Amino acid sequence: MITALIFTAHIIFMAVIFTKKWQDESLSSAFINLALIVILFAVGWSISTSLVKLVIDSKGFGIQFDADAISLTVLIIFEFFFYRFYYRDDKSGTQASTEDDKEM
Repeated sequence: MITALIFTAHIIFMAVIFTKKWQDESLSSAFINLALIVILFAVGWSISTSLVKLVIDSKGFGIQFDADAISLTVLIIFEFFFYRFYYRDDKSGTQASTEDDKEM
């Protein structure tokens, strides 16, 4: 169940970023950002799985929170901070443009 929630969160995040980049920049930029998210998810999941399996048994902490769910949880925490830093310019850029419009 936790795994399904994390996959669903990623799909929603990809749809939001794809739509935002398509509207603000271009279709090619939207596809590049989509590829970035998919590649970081795939590589990050393999790395976090390797690290978690060094520390925690494959059974994990129960039926719903096994080693794969733990590695996905570690991954989503890392991705949250990374994407918050990476897409920070998008938010400040729209705020700066609205503040410039108010001054005129």
